[in-house]
Amino acid sequence: MSVEDIVVDTFLRSVLDTSLKTRQQCLALVNHAKTDPVSLRDTPPPDTELDLSAEQKLLYSHLAQLRGSNRNAIMAVRHTKQGTAEARQEIDRLHLQLQNLYYEQRHLRGEIAACESYDHKYQHLPLIHVEEFLQQHPEHQNDDEHALMIARIGHEHVEREALEQARQGLLKKKQGLIADNKKRKDDLASLDKDLEKFIDKAAKPIQKIFEKEY
Repeated sequence: MSVEDIVVDTFLRSVLDTSLKTRQQCLALVNHAKTDPVSLRDTPPPDTELDLSAEQKLLYSHLAQLRGSNRNAIMAVRHTKQGTAEARQEIDRLHLQLQNLYYEQRHLRGEIAACESYDHKYQHLPLIHVEEFLQQHPEHQNDDEHALMIARIGHEHVEREALEQARQGLLKKKQGLIADNKKRKDDLASLDKDLEKFIDKAAKPIQKIFEKEY
């Protein structure tokens, strides 16, 4: 498998291509020096000097491209690291939010379970049976369980208010009867005193007669 098959990124391919050209140019200069030892003298011929200068300029051009590619790669790595750090922070923030949501979900489920298992007082009210209630109030035939329970409690409330009013009426009637009985008892007591006074007054003359000596 060749390098071209492994590396698919366009930028990396261009860097590899520039590196290959730079290497080839270096090898060309080395070969030129080997094949033309005159070029190593202090003052080579003008034609040789021009060729070497052209070859060196081309090498410097390739090296400049490599330095530029290296600089761009470093900047890209820094940018990628910064983006990765920001993405990691965002992931951490979202993970923390998710954990908070899980905690809130568990809390709400616990509250729901507590509410569902709570022993509500209305469950112990002496309500009439559903069948009897629906016979008296057929308009609630299609109500759901919650609405039906509210209607039954409302019915019980109305019935208890009516019973309370009746009890209050009977209590007032009872208090009136008690007051009448007390008044009659007071009248009878007063009558007893009057009778005692009358008897005492009427019996004194008779007593005096019996007390006389004959």
